[in-house]
Amino acid sequence: MCRTLAAFPTTCLERAKEFKTRLGIFLHKAELGSDTGSVGKFEWGSKHSKEGRCISEDVLGWRESFDSLLSSKNGVAAFHAFLKTEFSEENLEFWLACEEFKKIRSAAKLASRAHCIFDEFIRSEAPKEVNIDHETRELTRTNLKAATAMCFDVAQGKTRTLMEKDSYPRFLKSPAYRDLAAQASATSASASSCNLAEPSHT
Repeated sequence: MCRTLAAFPTTCLERAKEFKTRLGIFLHKAELGSDTGSVGKFEWGSKHSKEGRCISEDVLGWRESFDSLLSSKNGVAAFHAFLKTEFSEENLEFWLACEEFKKIRSAAKLASRAHCIFDEFIRSEAPKEVNIDHETRELTRTNLKAATAMCFDVAQGKTRTLMEKDSYPRFLKSPAYRDLAAQASATSASASSCNLAEPSHT
């Protein structure tokens, strides 16, 4: 089970800090979170981390499936940073906006937010226009006439498929992620050996 960094011997802490620095540099280079509030910043050793796992395990889990990446707050942050280097972050931002949109319970707020999302991501010449076909764009426009939590489902699904088939494989093959994965493996192995070396307190 993952424990706090403070419980690790000094050598483990040094490896963990090195890994933290590498991931921090990767995210900082893309100026993560500088122009969007929809993507959370990377968290290292936070008490509030929803993953409940060590960061090294988290990083290695991102390559298991696209769902694994999207279910990790840190994974989403790292993927967003990568997409910014390719100038295609609007796809992920739209997907995240749709996820938040589905949580709205007020009909009035739902309709208002639906138009905002459409204007930002869907309409032609939108500031963050996503790459969807004309038919999907018009279907989404029609859905806005009686906005429901599902009115962006088709557009969101196509955007997700595009990311999974196109951007996600490139993310996994990128030097930045491969370096992170290597560091994660080393950190995980080091932490395991440190755990084995410590006396039992049971």
